[in-house]
Amino acid sequence: MNNESRLSNRIEVKFEVETYLDRLKYAIESGLVKINFQINRRVDEGRDRKYTNRYTMAKLFPDEDVVEALKRELSYLTVEDYMETVKDLKFPEHSEMRVFGKRYVNEDVYIKIRVELLNTTHATGEPFILVMSFHFAEIPFKEEVFPYRK
Repeated sequence: MNNESRLSNRIEVKFEVETYLDRLKYAIESGLVKINFQINRRVDEGRDRKYTNRYTMAKLFPDEDVVEALKRELSYLTVEDYMETVKDLKFPEHSEMRVFGKRYVNEDVYIKIRVELLNTTHATGEPFILVMSFHFAEIPFKEEVFPYRK
């Protein structure tokens, strides 16, 4: 099964995205939610290393703790950075993933996150934010992929 048939994409209304971001920021600021970052991903094995999570974090935040940098950067996301919402049909019990794009040092960065506030499938059962992707985009973003950019 290819990736395309495993995913269902949609664009949320602006209010839903704003609410999601408010909840994300609250979760980060509360300190009660753990950040789970996939710094090494199997999908990166054959990829140009410039487009991996590990390389991007090292390049953008070389002297910072990765989790602290992610907390800060995720809390800076805005509705204008939102691209789409993705449901993984292979794992329907998991919450949807939100995809954002942001510009850093003249390069686009692709950000995909999943927030699990009530999750019994995670090893600890504790709420967490899974940062699946935080890497330089292989293809520069076009403005039309951002439904709420002005």
